[in-house]
Amino acid sequence: MSNITIHTTEEISAGLNELAEVLGQPRERVIEAALKQYISEQVWQIEGIQQAQKSLENGASRDFEVVVENLRERIKHK
Repeated sequence: MSNITIHTTEEISAGLNELAEVLGQPRERVIEAALKQYISEQVWQIEGIQQAQKSLENGASRDFEVVVENLRERIKHK
C-alpha cells in the first residue's frame, strides 16, 4: 500500500468526514473508492477519444449535418 498526502478545503474535508460517518467507513476507504471511480472514468474517456481519433485517421467520419438529421429523426420516433 502506498501513502499519499493531499491538501484540500475545509468544505471537502467536512463532506468527506460526513460521508465516511454515514457509510460507516474509514475516510481512507472513502477516498480510495472516490479515486478508483475518478480514474476509471478518466481512462474510459481517454480510450474513447483515442478510438475516435483513430477512426478519423482511418477516414471514418460523417458530415455534421447528417449526424444532426439522424438524431432529429430518432427523437421524432420516440
